[in-house]
Amino acid sequence: MSEERLRFVVDASVGIKLFVDEPLSDRAHALFARLTEDPPAEFYVPDLFYIECANILLKYMRRFGRSLKDSQADLVDLNTLALKPVSTADLMQAALLLASEKNLTAYDACYAVLAQQLNIPLITADEPMAKAVDWAVWLGDFDWFLL
Repeated sequence: MSEERLRFVVDASVGIKLFVDEPLSDRAHALFARLTEDPPAEFYVPDLFYIECANILLKYMRRFGRSLKDSQADLVDLNTLALKPVSTADLMQAALLLASEKNLTAYDACYAVLAQQLNIPLITADEPMAKAVDWAVWLGDFDWFLL
């Protein structure tokens, strides 16, 4: 009997925790470790995930003195993760509609729409985002997965 593959959409609030020490970083590391299991998990992201992570690293550089060298190395590592990016061009119409209905940013709505279209959960460390749509799960409530 083959084991079912875990499938999720993850947002930048979760992905960035692999590179900066924030609350719930340990859970993000445990979650992303599933990418290397047999069978590996499948994590989907809108392609804006990468630039959102770069922007968060830039904020850490400006606010907390994080080095450019470390941030660049983290982006190289981020790019090596076995993620499944999806073009935002395929999501933007539905994202605009969902964003207007749920008072989200269009960026956040891209993640939610992708999860909805794939019929899989969205994992987020953004509590308001987790409350905005029924198919989102806050990383802090994700203990069952990490056992």
